[in-house]
Amino acid sequence: MKAVKKIGFICIAILMVVVTACGSNNNSKSPSPAADSKDGNKVTEQPAAADPFGKYKDPVTIRIGQGIDPTDKSLPQGDTPENNQYTRHIKEQLNVDTKIVWQASKGKDYDQKVNLAIASDDLPDLVIVNDAQLRQMVKAGQLADLSEVFDQYASPAIKGIIEKTEGRALEAVNFDGKMMALPNVTARGDAVHTMWIRQDWLDKLKLEVPKTVDELAAVAKAFVEQDPDGNNQKDTIGISGPQAGGKIHANFITSSNNTFGLDPIFSAYLAYPGFWLEGKDGKPVYGSIQPEVKDALAKLREMYAAGLIDREMSIRKDAAEPVVAGKSGIFFGPFWMGYWPLPDAIKNDPTANWQAYALPLDKNGEYSPHMATPSSQFLAVRKGYEHPEVALKLLNLLVRDEATFDVSVTLDHYPVRIVYAPVDEIEFTLQSLQEVLAGTKKPEDLNIPGYKLLVDDANKVTKTKLEPYDKNDIQYWNTDDMGAWSRLYSIFVGGKPLMEKRNEVYSLTYSQTKTMESRWANLEKLETETFLKIIMGAAPLESFDMFVEDWKKQDGDKVTEEVAEAVKK
Repeated sequence: MKAVKKIGFICIAILMVVVTACGSNNNSKSPSPAADSKDGNKVTEQPAAADPFGKYKDPVTIRIGQGIDPTDKSLPQGDTPENNQYTRHIKEQLNVDTKIVWQASKGKDYDQKVNLAIASDDLPDLVIVNDAQLRQMVKAGQLADLSEVFDQYASPAIKGIIEKTEGRALEAVNFDGKMMALPNVTARGDAVHTMWIRQDWLDKLKLEVPKTVDELAAVAKAFVEQDPDGNNQKDTIGISGPQAGGKIHANFITSSNNTFGLDPIFSAYLAYPGFWLEGKDGKPVYGSIQPEVKDALAKLREMYAAGLIDREMSIRKDAAEPVVAGKSGIFFGPFWMGYWPLPDAIKNDPTANWQAYALPLDKNGEYSPHMATPSSQFLAVRKGYEHPEVALKLLNLLVRDEATFDVSVTLDHYPVRIVYAPVDEIEFTLQSLQEVLAGTKKPEDLNIPGYKLLVDDANKVTKTKLEPYDKNDIQYWNTDDMGAWSRLYSIFVGGKPLMEKRNEVYSLTYSQTKTMESRWANLEKLETETFLKIIMGAAPLESFDMFVEDWKKQDGDKVTEEVAEAVKK
């Protein structure tokens, strides 16, 4: 891990040089022609500084591709994807008109549409892409260099958010010293998968919060066998698992927000499947083929065979269903589970006291979760588009004004929206709201650039959090405003584990290599099927060893070589 940190510091140093270089060219236009001064010397006139929120004199049109949720019904009657509160606000503030050239459902349909646009070289002016698509577009020479645009037009809030990633966000879009897209930034809390557990079930069965995997198994056994819901039936689940199509664990490509995965059990064995780690010889190794993963799979297999993990894991259509129905006692997920599925669980049972913990601990008595890249989406600008700076202005406006919008209309209707949140947003928000409850801070003291919802949170916290303020059990919350409860319960309960000490394990890379473009889907399928079969008893534990051999033979070794080369660069 020391070597990983060393690599990180080197990358940061390189990026600081890149940013400094960009900063040295600090004008949106070329300097004005030199003029004669009174003494006859030439004087170069400097243009006025760029305005991150400057309104265009003449209308500017952006042609975009839009990802949509087909089930979304949030637009008021009369509004459209091109004419709604967000597009009208952009028009009023910036004089920018939105034209949607194509729409596609989020996920695979949207990715296919982007891939088609790349292949046909028919890109919208602005488009949201993933890492693989970004690299393909850079290689094809389709994108504008945004180095100077970012330096000139990014608002202080945007720059501050990116700086807090310690170079990681900039690294994700740095190609040969050029900034080829705008990286999103998400709170690091999205990556930390914690243990959510029914505290009321623990209290009823007179059990302590489990700190180790063995203790977790013992508690799960009690939840299955001792009728914690009191209906005199053996119908409860110890630990929920991923649903059909869900992930057993996050990986370097999808490195955060893995709801109902089993990530913390793997990390308790210091196993990090799906992530690229530093081997004993200092070279990159793939986490999924390490012996620690086999140890974790052996334990998961044992727990599943004993009925401690949901029997319908990877088969159940909706992993949240048992939680909502009050039939599951433990699941793993990020801090924001107060948004989903807990509101429905609380509506069904107001006494369901879900609490979150940075557990289970590893063999060293420490919590060692894998961490995500802060940037997994990118806003790219078509090469040749006349107003590349409009991309920054749209994001500046969103970060500045998001808290003023009616969020009953989903933010997905904001044109080319990518998330910008300080990496420490949840921890900082929790600490600030605790100060509000203590009376040492007022809401008006918290109007801090980048922390867009903080003032609103501060205004609502005293109405939502009941005394005593140092206890987070469900009975000390007002759920009349479920929207406010969801947000603040996620901050106070889901965010509390983020305040504890942890050993953060980052992947050496979060990007795909050339061979991955054609081979990774097969390698990932091989891994997923093998792990599921081992856990669910459909294959012996020893099949892990054959998986390792097959993975290496099926171009896994070649991919590892490419990762080593990429990390070296």
